[in-house]
Amino acid sequence: MSETAAPAMDIRLMNATAAVLAGVFVLLGLVSAARWVARLPGFDIQRITVRGDVVHNNIPSMRANVLPRLRGTFFTVNLTAVRESYESMPWVRRAVVRRDFPNRLRVELQEHQPVAYWGAEGDSRMLNSFGEVFDANIDEVEPNTLPRLAGPAGSGAQVWDMYQTLLAPLNRVGMELVQVELSARGNWRIGLESGAHLELGGSDKAAVLQRTERFLQTLPAVAQRYGRNAGSLEYADLRYEHAYALRLRNVTTLALVKPK
Repeated sequence: MSETAAPAMDIRLMNATAAVLAGVFVLLGLVSAARWVARLPGFDIQRITVRGDVVHNNIPSMRANVLPRLRGTFFTVNLTAVRESYESMPWVRRAVVRRDFPNRLRVELQEHQPVAYWGAEGDSRMLNSFGEVFDANIDEVEPNTLPRLAGPAGSGAQVWDMYQTLLAPLNRVGMELVQVELSARGNWRIGLESGAHLELGGSDKAAVLQRTERFLQTLPAVAQRYGRNAGSLEYADLRYEHAYALRLRNVTTLALVKPK
């Protein structure tokens, strides 16, 4: 009885093996056919359509940067490599690349929107609206339209937020904010269009804003004591706990003031 069962099992095993091998050959054939189709000249990339922000990058410059790196057909082109080639261009913050059957690509570009110069005076870097530092040709930005911000690496968003926080209270008293700097120790320093500089100290944003508001509210009365107005301010140090020091134009002493 066992002698007749063994051959039957062998036959089933052979049939199963043959079926698996046949499936493998069919699969290999399909893969080969797919590769052959993918390499047909009709699927070579014929056109790239670019949409979105193209203010600072024209078509010839994009073509010169991207085409030498373009490899493969519609099916085999590496979209990541294409995206990176666009994002390596000045002013391009983000690129989204999609296939468009049968032989095209569609690219959506987002450019950096500069909101400030970044770093020390003369530094060519800029800050975008996301608080990201980027390199580009600053000659393409209208001069004197952007503030200058600075801070440790990775602090762009924090410094931009502080600039926006201080802008309104300073504008209310006729002071134009043109510079905000965060030191490595976490202290804030700002510069005004008039040339005046203010040391705001450290701590969180709310505390810095509170000290600044207190200073701005009392400055006119303090300046009047010396026969000056708020526009005479040259320097102020707000790092004292219950007072501040200031220097007024044409006043030789540095006054320490305790606001009431």
